[in-house]
Amino acid sequence: MENETDIVYLYGFSTRKLVYLSNLLGIVGEQIENNVTVAIVLIHDGVIGTSQKGTIPNLLKELLNLPVSIYALLPDLQARGIEPNTVDPRIKCIEYEELVDILAQTPKVASWM
Repeated sequence: MENETDIVYLYGFSTRKLVYLSNLLGIVGEQIENNVTVAIVLIHDGVIGTSQKGTIPNLLKELLNLPVSIYALLPDLQARGIEPNTVDPRIKCIEYEELVDILAQTPKVASWM
């Protein structure tokens, strides 16, 4: 995997906690305007709200429409009873090994938990 990302956010709050997601959306939006390439990894409760079987929060939909890479950690999806095949197709489900690769090849990592 080639380094294509300037910063990766590890996002661990439920996507239903709108204040946290709104803050992330604002920051990511500014970074995109400044040509910063961003990736977001949904971990822990951050995977809640990603299934198309339920209602995907509007702020998460906005985030999914931005030119960013969004990932969800498979073990966290499974721990919360979310079937990976129901996750919005704009979100790539990844294992720990892929997370390690992403983090190792990204110069900046910010944790939101």
